[in-house]
Amino acid sequence: MKWQHAIRDYQLYLKIERGLSQNTLDSYTRDLEKLTLFLDENDINCSAISIDEVTIQQFIYEVAKKVNPRSQARIISGLRSFFDYLVFEDYRETNPTDLIETPKIGRKLPDTLSEDEINELISAIDLSHPQGERNRTIIETMYSCGLRVSELITLKISDLFFDEGFIKVTGKGNKERYVPIHYTAQKYISMYIHEIRTHLKPIKNFEDTLFLNRRGKGLTRQMIFTILKDLSVKINLKKKISPHTLRHSFATHLLKNGADLRAIQQMLGHESITTTEVYVHLNTSYLKEVLETYHPRKRLN
Repeated sequence: MKWQHAIRDYQLYLKIERGLSQNTLDSYTRDLEKLTLFLDENDINCSAISIDEVTIQQFIYEVAKKVNPRSQARIISGLRSFFDYLVFEDYRETNPTDLIETPKIGRKLPDTLSEDEINELISAIDLSHPQGERNRTIIETMYSCGLRVSELITLKISDLFFDEGFIKVTGKGNKERYVPIHYTAQKYISMYIHEIRTHLKPIKNFEDTLFLNRRGKGLTRQMIFTILKDLSVKINLKKKISPHTLRHSFATHLLKNGADLRAIQQMLGHESITTTEVYVHLNTSYLKEVLETYHPRKRLN
């Protein structure tokens, strides 16, 4: 089996049977392409069926010189998944990555913004600019609902259920969930739709897409990154932020103000509570305050 055929079949498996997003597919594919490039550059003639553990180890060693441990771990995980698929489909008897150790990495805590920093970002938006109102609405929506950037750019007008106070969000693996939306975000979305978007002419297939660029097409992930980066420079923010920073801030602020962790899990669309629990580690001073305020033994002092 040629590498391109094996990778193509694997992509179909990930997309159809596991329902993974295009971004995840692209990530897995890039890592496999790095492996095939390594084989070509080193004149190693082996297929996806015949490649052995020694060759994989050589590739990982080369990768280790160029990327950090977290990226190494991700690549090894992707390769392991690929060869697991080949074993599952009876193309191979064993997985050559089974005995390869994944680098130990610490648990990376997500970056967050304070409530004041969120307000500063929003206040820095130039509302006289043609895209000013849209950009304010974008940030308000992401922060209000804790959306991933992919969920924001695919949000549709038909996903808005303001009478009920919810929006329908399509998350990873095309899984849908309903997320409550704050009145402030509802207000800005309504203003954007009726005062800004109504003057745009959506091109075909983007008629229902909520956020559009000047040409009537949906926004890209990179555009959202650029909007935030420009605003952070404008307010001289020293933190390195991304759209995901707003999502982390949403969860952290809810937790700090007393929200239930399982409710936050549902709003974020996390399958496992352990993914959401990372936010517990963000503010140990807050947790200390909770203990001192609510623990029954405090009454003995």
